[in-house]
This record gives sequence, structure tokens and C-alpha cells, in this order.
Amino acid sequence: MKKTVSILLIFVSILGFGQNLNKQIREIIKSKNATVAVSILDFETNKSFSINGNKKLPMLSVVKFHVALAVLSQVDQGKLSLDQNILIKKTDLKEDTWSPIREMFPNGNFEMPLSLLIKYTVAESDNNGCDILLQLIGGPQNAEKILRSKGAEGFTIAVNEDQMHKGFVYMYQNVTTTNAANNLLKAFADRKILSKNSTDFLMNTMLETSTGKNKLVAKLPQTVVVAHKTGSSGKDRQGKTIAENDIGIVTLPNGKQYAISVLVSDSMESEQVNTGIIADISEVVFKHFSQKN
Repeated sequence: MKKTVSILLIFVSILGFGQNLNKQIREIIKSKNATVAVSILDFETNKSFSINGNKKLPMLSVVKFHVALAVLSQVDQGKLSLDQNILIKKTDLKEDTWSPIREMFPNGNFEMPLSLLIKYTVAESDNNGCDILLQLIGGPQNAEKILRSKGAEGFTIAVNEDQMHKGFVYMYQNVTTTNAANNLLKAFADRKILSKNSTDFLMNTMLETSTGKNKLVAKLPQTVVVAHKTGSSGKDRQGKTIAENDIGIVTLPNGKQYAISVLVSDSMESEQVNTGIIADISEVVFKHFSQKN
């Protein structure tokens, strides 16, 4: 039986956002052969809106935001330094995975400042970079432990990128809800996770994100600033996309901010449709906030 997003099965939470936005987003996702979760959080009023906001879905490379937070937490504690050089061996540079670092330094066996390693991992979504960072802090479970010690919840970090590339089943191990993603984005922006210096560093890194130009940022004016992290799985042999994701903090020209997280999972739609869902939702949310102010 074809799996579709049913309006009757969608959990909707609306606090001050109005029925129009709800209707517009429902219209975008209706009849799509996918599971779609959306959450929006107004930083000024703390009002929120969600569709499937408490449903745990695969993060894919969105997890690199979480990993960066965990690493920078260790920087704040003096256990690591952004200036320290990290030895990257050739064996660290796995083949058949997205890795701008490997493309730039195919022979490995060189040192890279931790700051640059984080930038490659977050802004360019380097998979090898992510696993090197995880090694530095004791692995996926320890990354989760660090964030939970900061009060974060609603997510699981169980495997690294190398493990996820060993089978599509492993892509379901690192999960989050969109509500949890927004809460983490808000806590991050409020400097409740990291120091001011580390917060500024990661925020600027996320502003430089080069992936997902067809997602949250696709239909927004260039005057709108978006600090975001994307994720994508590609398709399995049955043509199913495990995840097409984007989460971020949007800053309007007037300084107003909101968090938006959109996770598209188990989709039988094309990549264009999946990314279009995210772009279209982002556009109507932006218009909603623009009309408010």
C-alpha cells in the first residue's frame, strides 16, 4: 500500500501561529509519499508550531551540528583547543564517502587546525571530518552524553559516518525530533550550550554552509541570513530516500529570529520533490514572519 502523509495522522501543535500557516504547510506536504516533520520556533515570543514535531526521524548529516556542539563544549572546558593541530592519517580518509578534505589532501598524513576541521565538517558536511571529530571526544555515545549534560534531549547519536555507510539500516540509528532540533538551536543561540566565543564560531561556520542550497535557503531573499545544517541519504535500491533534512536559525533583516527544522523521511518521491518540500515550507514560514513585522 502506498505510504502517504495523511492529514488525519499528522500531529499539529499551534500556539499563536494561526490557521493560515498550518493550512499552507499541510497543502505542501499532502499526498507526498513520505513522512514529513516540521517545527518552527519564534525566538522572540517562544511560540511554536509543529507537524509530527515529536516523531523521531533519521538525522543523517544534521548530526554534525550536534557533534560540533560536543567538540566545542570540550574546547570550552580546556580539553581541546581550536588552535591545536589534528593529525589526519591517510587511513582516516575513507573512500566512497563525501569528503572535501580527502579531495584536497588525498594522501593524508598532514595536520589541520581543529577550527578548520570543524568548518569542513559543518559548512561542507565532510563525513571523514565528522568521524575524526568523534574520535577526539570518545565516539558517538560520548557526544550524546556531553549534550545531554547540557540539558539537550529528544535525540540519539549511536553511530559514526563510516558505520552509516555500511548499510542503509544504520542511517536510522542517529535520530532527532524536529521539536528537539529547534530547542537545541535555541539553546545554542542563547549561549546555554557553549561560551560566547564558541557560539560565535559555530554560528559563523553554519552561515558558511555550502550544502543544501535547494533546501531552506532556496526561496529566501539574500537579505535573510540562515545558519543551518543539512542532511541527505541518497536512495536505497528500492528508490527510497531515508532522509532529506535541513535545520537552521533564520535571521530577518529587522533582526527577528526563528528556528526551523524540516525532516523528510522514507520518501519515494524524487530528490527534487523532497528538497522542494523543504524549500516551499521555508518560504511560507518566512512570508508568515515577514507579514507579522
